[in-house]
Amino acid sequence: MSSGLRPRYLGLDIGSRRIGVAVTDELGLTAQPVLTLERRSNRREDLRSLARLCRRFGVVGIVVGNPLHLSGESGTQAAKTQAFAAELGALAGLPIHLWDERLTTSEAHKILYESGHARQKHRRVVDQVAATLILQSFLDEKTASSF
Repeated sequence: MSSGLRPRYLGLDIGSRRIGVAVTDELGLTAQPVLTLERRSNRREDLRSLARLCRRFGVVGIVVGNPLHLSGESGTQAAKTQAFAAELGALAGLPIHLWDERLTTSEAHKILYESGHARQKHRRVVDQVAATLILQSFLDEKTASSF
């Protein structure tokens, strides 16, 4: 690590129709949007696509948005997300970091709206922005805890 490079992470916002994907930059300081993966009918294909992205970016871990209720309780969507994340971690051979994603999608819509994106076009990128927010929050917490 003498070159100044830090470990990279993949960030995911997992939904029933789409998965937003983000990755840390090569310095490990900021989260960058990558793509929105349209979910396929075959869950295994989604897992393989994400595992390929992990290899492509050389990540050391996967940060998955954990969709808790506002009360902090876990619900059915959180259970589905956690099961998917566990399968992905096993397939990719990487640790999974579940990260509280409460309100990230609404924050992503707000960011897109304030930056001038038409509401109708948000669907294409809102999941990427949410994944970026999830991953950046994880990075900020790691940085703060290292001081």
